Amino acid sequence: MTAITGKIQIVKRPGELGVHSMDTFNMVVPDLRVAEDFYRAFGLDVREEGNGLGLFTVGSDHRWASIGEGSRKKLNFLSFGLFEEDFEPMKRRIEAEGIRLLDAPRGFDSNGVWFYDHNGVLIEIKVAEKTSPDEKMPFDMASCPPGVAGAPQRSKATKVRPTRLAHVLVFTADVPKAIDFYSRVLGLRLSDRSGDGICFMHGIHGSDHHLIAFAKSSAPGLHHCSWDVGSINEIGKGAMQMAEKGFQKGWGLGRHVLGSNYFHYVRDPWGSYSEYSADIDYIPATCDWEAGDYPPEDSLYLWGPELPKDFVVNHEASG
Repeated sequence: MTAITGKIQIVKRPGELGVHSMDTFNMVVPDLRVAEDFYRAFGLDVREEGNGLGLFTVGSDHRWASIGEGSRKKLNFLSFGLFEEDFEPMKRRIEAEGIRLLDAPRGFDSNGVWFYDHNGVLIEIKVAEKTSPDEKMPFDMASCPPGVAGAPQRSKATKVRPTRLAHVLVFTADVPKAIDFYSRVLGLRLSDRSGDGICFMHGIHGSDHHLIAFAKSSAPGLHHCSWDVGSINEIGKGAMQMAEKGFQKGWGLGRHVLGSNYFHYVRDPWGSYSEYSADIDYIPATCDWEAGDYPPEDSLYLWGPELPKDFVVNHEASG
């Protein structure tokens, strides 16, 4: 077991090798100023870092994402964290799979190991603090008592500020191959899937229902990044917060089936999404979750508005 100051004790799943967190991701976009405006409006702490931007949550020094500038929006890499004692065994596993190890991309300092996944997405594994939660995150569903007003005046409402990156959904050309690669190489486990169209995977040392998901497309790409907030009210406020800044397009409010989280997606300037998410299912390190395979009508949402027709378009595939 490993203890981290100020956090509850982390329980490591004994005898199992696998990454524990989605530590960060990197992408490039055509205009950093546009990205800064979008993510700052979303409630993130956006910091200038060299020639790019870092995405942080307010009050935390953990960089959840980094953004550079390029000719078009493109997912560059995904970075996963693992415990120190698991680094060398994981490296040996990767090498035993015949996967070629690479140097870090130019401009990135790293003590980790780099390689491509089954679909050509660049992956880093590194020793890092566990950022996946060690218990189900708090969720506020309390009603106010009689004789008390439950909602503040709109002019006095506080800004929504997500607490952490919850997960990312990445496009892949072959969902079954994604399940095989990420379970066999990185030690993730399948939570649920819908045929060969989409799958959700969790960390074995305790994580949300998914820290990464994969959806079928002709090419790699980032569909959305999901950010945790503490209530349905925060999701609704976040949607209004973004609409007032000119970002009205999206999908929500609704509730997912697989993962069970409440959601609102805000479309970003490049055709992908940032999601406000609350109350997602949690899979403890002691739980052997029984993965299901569900038909499309039972895999996306329990309730909510009609899905936008272009919601599952991979704009990186057509760039």
